[in-house]
Amino acid sequence: MLDSIKIKLQYLLPKQGLTRLAGWGAERRAAMLTQWVIKGFARYYKVDMKEAQEPDLRSYATFNDFFVRPLREGARPIVSGLDMLCLPADGAISQLGPIEDGKLFQAKGHYYSLEALLAGNYQLAERFENGLFATTYLAPRDYHRVHMPCDGTLREMIYVPGDLFSVNPLTAANVPNLFARNERVICTFDTEFGPMVQILVGATIVGSIETVWSGTVTPPREGIIKRWTYPAAGEENAITLEKGQEMGRFKLGSTVINLFAANQVTLSPNLSNGTVTRMGQPFAEAIRQPAAENTVVEVNE
Repeated sequence: MLDSIKIKLQYLLPKQGLTRLAGWGAERRAAMLTQWVIKGFARYYKVDMKEAQEPDLRSYATFNDFFVRPLREGARPIVSGLDMLCLPADGAISQLGPIEDGKLFQAKGHYYSLEALLAGNYQLAERFENGLFATTYLAPRDYHRVHMPCDGTLREMIYVPGDLFSVNPLTAANVPNLFARNERVICTFDTEFGPMVQILVGATIVGSIETVWSGTVTPPREGIIKRWTYPAAGEENAITLEKGQEMGRFKLGSTVINLFAANQVTLSPNLSNGTVTRMGQPFAEAIRQPAAENTVVEVNE
């Protein structure tokens, strides 16, 4: 009964207004009030401040400063190995698996379209047909910076306006096409493992989505799709990020979706629905094609 009420509220509440209000409040320098909110949040969600670069809650002037706090050096070792990809974020795996018939699995009884997720870009969608996806949910207590699973050169960024439903296991199981209808920032990279997409999905009270190369992408929320393209590797002004390097952040958190092309990587067997993730741990491994054997051709004279 309570879950049913929560879902109905998701449709009825003024999510855009609540998000603007939350974003405004999270940027305020309200001295003691800000400290009270930060301390209450940290206590309620059991935030582990020992991992933070600055563990003293009093050092954060705004709630957003606290929320996107950097971790202390060495808190998230990056998996080594040229063939190994690392998890992009702290959180928990919501779903992962193959992309079949142009669809991704959302939750029991719910699938959604890859093409819809990619804002109708059918050419981009075709590059990931029969590939793999992984959806990582970031809870309020988690570290909210998002990192690169592997070295990559940014080729395209698309901002897609949309709804701002909460993104959690309850809404995933009850709101059809959740990730394809929410606001999101789609980032496409060229990598050694083929094309890779990393999508930052917005949600209720996610006041802002940022990337390291462009700063704040949203707000403002103008209700139109925006697209930016970038030079290829080796060209002037190309943007190349290394494995484990920060690529973006949420100011009040949400979800990351990764897409991989077919026959390029295998996801770590240790990952499944509900697996707790830590940025830098094993995510996937490259599929290396066996070298062709040398053949000897005899020629009869």
